[in-house]
Amino acid sequence: MKTRLKTGLVLVLGLLFLSYNLKSDDRKIVEMTTNYGTMVIELYNETPLHRDNFIKLIHDKAYDSLLFHRVIETFMIQGGDPDSRYAKPDKMLGEGDLEYKVDAEFKPNLFHQKGALSTAREETLGRVSSAMQFFIVQGKVFNDSLLDVAESRINKMLARHHLLNQPENASLWKALKKAEENVEQYTIMNDSINALAESFTDFIRYEIPQSHREVYKTIGGTPHLDQNYTVFGQVIEGLEVVDSIAKVKTDRWDRPIEDVRILSVRLK
Repeated sequence: MKTRLKTGLVLVLGLLFLSYNLKSDDRKIVEMTTNYGTMVIELYNETPLHRDNFIKLIHDKAYDSLLFHRVIETFMIQGGDPDSRYAKPDKMLGEGDLEYKVDAEFKPNLFHQKGALSTAREETLGRVSSAMQFFIVQGKVFNDSLLDVAESRINKMLARHHLLNQPENASLWKALKKAEENVEQYTIMNDSINALAESFTDFIRYEIPQSHREVYKTIGGTPHLDQNYTVFGQVIEGLEVVDSIAKVKTDRWDRPIEDVRILSVRLK
């Protein structure tokens, strides 16, 4: 009897442990309601820093009433600028953020297929993500030839990144940041760095996996962003909302003429 009881207890504890693990591996589901409809988004556990930051902001209601302030059809819809909540119609947006960044989390299995939730960022040596600004991919369907071009673009960005991160090239990065105060000087410096990156080979070149190619050739997306911007979720319901928002008329800054507003974001 004691042996059976002990065996039964071990079995129960084992099932509880298994149940806990299964539960902890479940992906969080987010419902984002806009004035164009509702999207349901799954957050990836493979990118815990971005997942947890996004959930914190949801709990803080940080996204409620913000705009999709940058919309480019066949590319993406971008939101999360805290300055957009009360922005006047003629205000250029996109510079607002919180005082911290989120460390990059590039994963080989996460890519910019249609509906991907990814993070906006400025160029930094660590390719850190914006704390608040995100974008959702609309993209387009590609063929193999166009995917080869996208793969080349990915590697050009990777070459530039690795070039600037070499200790002996620290002066290049400092000069580029200093030149930001002058458009002409910045353009010259930026072009010089790109020219150097063309012949830079001290990095592992990226090849778009065949499984990703099949998705890009059927569902679509924006492949040239892969491994340079952190993907941390996926729209699993409401892709038609992304398409509707992507079609709106925009101004020269890609801001919608009529506001596209996030009404609420909550965990399901």
